[in-house]
Amino acid sequence: MKQRLYQTVTKAIMDLIESGEFPVGSRLPGERELSERFNVSRVTIREAEIALEALGYITVKIGSGAYVQKPKGEAGTQLPDVSAFELTAARAVLEAEAAALAAANMTEEGLATLDQIVRKMAAVKHGDIETGDALDRQFHLTIAQLGGNPVVEHTVQNLWRMRTELPRVRDVYESVCVSDAQARTDEHAAILEALRRRDPAASRAAMREHFHRLFEAMLTASEKRELEEIKRRTSQDRQRFLLTTQI
Repeated sequence: MKQRLYQTVTKAIMDLIESGEFPVGSRLPGERELSERFNVSRVTIREAEIALEALGYITVKIGSGAYVQKPKGEAGTQLPDVSAFELTAARAVLEAEAAALAAANMTEEGLATLDQIVRKMAAVKHGDIETGDALDRQFHLTIAQLGGNPVVEHTVQNLWRMRTELPRVRDVYESVCVSDAQARTDEHAAILEALRRRDPAASRAAMREHFHRLFEAMLTASEKRELEEIKRRTSQDRQRFLLTTQI
């Protein structure tokens, strides 16, 4: 499968970190500087930074920037082979609790960051899956970070690694997200409003509702693919059997 652009940038920044050009403890150059250096969009840089944080190469401090840290090694980085439905079930449980935790620890700065992300989501052009996905990741990972528990944050980061790095999971999500951008934006706005009220129960419920709708969309997409496959096989069988009557 062709490597996505942000993955190429991620690897390039990892190489620069390991070479010492970006030493441990230093602040990573800003999005604008990196986008100019690698000749890519800022969205791609944000995607790369999310991947670098999940891999342990950087830590992102809200309002301050991304800082280089020493990776903790390769142990435990192998992703399990799971389905999109298995992953979504886990996300529904864990990210709902991450939202409740964030609501209890919410700051004005955190709300401003989330509000900016949701505004950008609303402005994404139809069919721009890459930008929509990048903002989606940023929204969920920011909530996990705002909860203030590094274990929860690390767990959610790894759930998102599975979401973006496992091909069969990524393909299912992309087949859904291409057609439900407005619903996704509305649901994130509802989560934000619950967080703005600093209401853990409402934030948990809003996140669960988000995943409930996602499950329904995934089931619909799965049924559609299965029906198309049945039609394809039926058409092939019809041609094959009719051919035998003409011999």
